Amino acid sequence: MTSITGQGYLDTLGSNTGKAPPSGTLDQNTFLTLMTTQLKTQDPFDPVDNTQMVAQMAQFSQVSGIAEINKSLKTMATDLASARIGNVATWIGKAALVGSSTATPLADGSYAFEANLPEDATNVQIDLVDASGAVVHSTNLGAQKAGAVGYNWEAKDADGKALATGPLKVLVSAYGASGAMKPTVSTWTMINGVQSPAAGGAAQLITPLGIVKPEEAQRLA
Repeated sequence: MTSITGQGYLDTLGSNTGKAPPSGTLDQNTFLTLMTTQLKTQDPFDPVDNTQMVAQMAQFSQVSGIAEINKSLKTMATDLASARIGNVATWIGKAALVGSSTATPLADGSYAFEANLPEDATNVQIDLVDASGAVVHSTNLGAQKAGAVGYNWEAKDADGKALATGPLKVLVSAYGASGAMKPTVSTWTMINGVQSPAAGGAAQLITPLGIVKPEEAQRLA
């Protein structure tokens, strides 16, 4: 912070050869230069009101302080965004459970998902359908209690050979005491990378399902 110790210092401001502020703006040096000129050219029999001058200086200092606070807040926001990227970067290579009815292969080629039943079911049927509409895997889980029902398919044939399949649609048919119900489905997907929007903001997860927000990950494995 600069201290003003006397009239001699103020006189030096009039010869300031530094870079001028942009047109239409007034920085602190320009303000002090104008004030010094005002003091030099004032009528000695009708001097400038000191109270008004002090009020002007206080107002300028307040505006300058707000500008510095805004600058500091922008810097903090940038630092926090970088920190968020660093935190979620540790998720790369893990699997996240997200709300989606599309399942993608995990690191070992298997498919895993959960069906959340709103009530006890007397019968639960699961079908995995490929992009052409063909059912590539089907199983019946029978009666299941209300809540999350997990399922994992290794995606292998009868000989244990891995099947080459892409994203699959998970269809869950469940029936309870009140008839057919509509379970909500969440699938496990791999986290392949992390990105941050060009305009800043929170980091996002890159998955085979597309871009996923960190808060949309229900669990990690």
